[in-house]
Amino acid sequence: GLDELIVVEEKRALIENQLKEQLYNWQADKRPVVVGKFDEQRNWILPSTGELSPAQIAIVIGRRLLKRMDHPGIAERVAFLEEKERQKVTLHPAMQRTPYFCSGCPHNTSTRVPDGSRALAGIGCHYMAIWMDRRTETFTQMGGEGAPWIGQAPFTETGHVFANLGDGTYFHSGLLAIRAAIAANVNITYKILYNDAVAMTGGQPFDGPLSVAMIAHQVLAEGVKRLVVVSDAPEKYKGGSDLPAGTPVEHRDDLDRVQRELREAAGVTVLIYDQTCAAEKRRRRKRGKMPDPPRRVVVNELVCEGCGDCSVKSNCLSVMPVETEFGRKRKIDQSSCNKDFSCLKGFCPSFVTVEGGSLRKPEKPEPAAGDDGRFGALPEPLALPALDRPYGILITGIGGTGVVTIGALLGMAAHLDGKGVSVLDQAGLAQKGGAVVSHIRIGRSPEAISAVRINAGGADLLLGCDLVVSGGNEALPKIRPGTTRAVINTHQTMTGDFTGNPDLPFRDEALLSAIRETAGDPGLIDTVDATRIANALLGDSIATNLFMLGFAYQRGLIPVAAEAIEQTIALNGVAVEMNRQAFLWGRRAAHDPAAVQAVLAERMPAEPAGHTLSRSLDELVERRTAFLTDYQNAAYAGRYRALVDRMRAAESAILGAEPGLDDSLTAAVARYGFKLMAYKDEYEVARLFSDGGFRRQVAAQFTGDYALRFHLAPPLWAKRDPATGELRKSTYGPWMASAFGLLAKLKFLRGTALDPFGRMAERQTERRLIEEYFATIDTLLEGLTAESLPIAVEIAALPEKIRGYGHVKEASLESAEARKAELMAAFQTAPARQEAAE
Repeated sequence: GLDELIVVEEKRALIENQLKEQLYNWQADKRPVVVGKFDEQRNWILPSTGELSPAQIAIVIGRRLLKRMDHPGIAERVAFLEEKERQKVTLHPAMQRTPYFCSGCPHNTSTRVPDGSRALAGIGCHYMAIWMDRRTETFTQMGGEGAPWIGQAPFTETGHVFANLGDGTYFHSGLLAIRAAIAANVNITYKILYNDAVAMTGGQPFDGPLSVAMIAHQVLAEGVKRLVVVSDAPEKYKGGSDLPAGTPVEHRDDLDRVQRELREAAGVTVLIYDQTCAAEKRRRRKRGKMPDPPRRVVVNELVCEGCGDCSVKSNCLSVMPVETEFGRKRKIDQSSCNKDFSCLKGFCPSFVTVEGGSLRKPEKPEPAAGDDGRFGALPEPLALPALDRPYGILITGIGGTGVVTIGALLGMAAHLDGKGVSVLDQAGLAQKGGAVVSHIRIGRSPEAISAVRINAGGADLLLGCDLVVSGGNEALPKIRPGTTRAVINTHQTMTGDFTGNPDLPFRDEALLSAIRETAGDPGLIDTVDATRIANALLGDSIATNLFMLGFAYQRGLIPVAAEAIEQTIALNGVAVEMNRQAFLWGRRAAHDPAAVQAVLAERMPAEPAGHTLSRSLDELVERRTAFLTDYQNAAYAGRYRALVDRMRAAESAILGAEPGLDDSLTAAVARYGFKLMAYKDEYEVARLFSDGGFRRQVAAQFTGDYALRFHLAPPLWAKRDPATGELRKSTYGPWMASAFGLLAKLKFLRGTALDPFGRMAERQTERRLIEEYFATIDTLLEGLTAESLPIAVEIAALPEKIRGYGHVKEASLESAEARKAELMAAFQTAPARQEAAE
């Protein structure tokens, strides 16, 4: 008796086709219409790829109903859902949080290939190399790694490729691909990435016994032409190793050389890269099953040039940007650092290791309401959401920060509170720092909840534990304009793209603007820097999400009793006191933000002076004048001040009458004339390590008995890498601090005939750049007009692109000088001032 059947199935049509076949011989007047992937005109209505969302299904059902009836309510809802689906396709978020290798991940190093080579991807975490700058492409099913090359090899001029093969995949079926490549006699190097865990799915052990030695014996028996083992700890293979006799073992620092040698070998070769998974190391260290080296890395921000070579060398997410008065610098996020120490390879003297001691913990906050009477008993929210329909909470965050845990805690709390609840986590590669979204629906009873996924416009609360994910295309379409409330953590956690783009901006305003525009009413949005507060009061950013939950609860946005949430925290049994405190401080921040800010002011260490940005051009110039006086002397600083004053006077005289113009050119000269004049030679690096500022920075972070070790490549005696020709860094003990103090006192020799460093090419270049900059400013002043001002500002700011030390600086200088030539040509052809033409 049915007139129509709608078949909903993911992927290819199976049931739909079977139904049509069964109904084919029915009489036409009795046969129902069957639609699914296609309608009766063979138009696509449901996709055969990806997953089906409730909104997609609802749109199809709604359209089919509207073909048979006129219903304004259904038509309005279908139009709303269609707009939300279009938004998912057309939305271009200001930033995206793409999954990335963990801090200290072996794949940060192991997936690199030499210049001129390329690699084929495989199954595992290392697959993510495909969206990094690693010249890695294609992918296969598990056990097919490298097999496409068998077909490609005869038809390309490329003579060799690398193929990445995870250890778990090797054990499962990867050996079959190696065997096929050997049979085909193609030139390929399999990089077997042995990290001692099935890391992509949570660090499980292999299905059976597997070791580097077992792999080595097996591939040699299969007939590979050459085998090399590369490790971060090659010393463990000395004496009593089970490796086949004659197997070379190299340090990971020599990976590039080893790969260059293997790509020249004919036939199938194997490189086993042995380094334990960083996430697994972290787990084992916490459980006492692996030594935790008493060693951490810190960065002297004033010595740092912001060049990003440390990120290039390490590809590590724990190397974070920090905005300072003198530009963007680097710092190490100690809470996420897994002590791989690859960042030390960056060609920069700013990286120092702290050996011994321990990280300082914040003072313990009040255990309850507050002994000093600052916080009284917290009032309960005036009203919790009514559950006349299921209440949808969308939680967004970063993988590895406890987002899924918050969803589970809230789900259990709702259950203990006698309510129905469903929790759906969309994690994907979340463990690797990607986007995580948890859908939580709470109803009066389990029967009240049908779909577990929050559909388009179905979120009552967006609990945004990460700003980037909250402003992305998974979250924004779930917002219902004028209704959805949002609590957003505004903390800036940079994405993995920063490792390859040192100038990547964090577009917080654009992300917040997108959320506000979608919500329709700014009053529906609460913002708080939850990560900063959690770190300051509880000493761990992992407390951020429970802080956010407490904040939302106190705002009356969580339809679960506080007692049930606290009971669930106790039942979970992990960091119970910290989690209780996080929930409590979140409630306090929502109820009395001023009081919480007062506590933060008392307990947070004072910000370094360099983190406070100048509020005016005059202040900017004064600070730099004082800096250059310390750098050399008052006369040197006076030359800088005269340059800025001359530019300011000229800019005012030439452009002062032009509407809408500011002192942007003077500001550029003030910033970047200073940058060139304060070049970091040996005397300046020594001064910045010995003036007491860096010691105070370290003392604010560490306590106990510790020593500093410096990682330097002094150009007068550092050795060069035979493969790259670059100077190699060496480690120097605490005695170097005294040497820095002595060297800093010799700054009066800078630029004189007695300067032992002055004849080096790099120092001569730095002095030449200063004189050229002064001459360039003279040229700009001669031809400056309102029309040419933007070009002049860009020319004056070009020193921003000249960064780093040694070969890194040389490369950036070459790029900057090429750009300068282009800009100067454009400046010369810019329209002249009208009065000059007259």
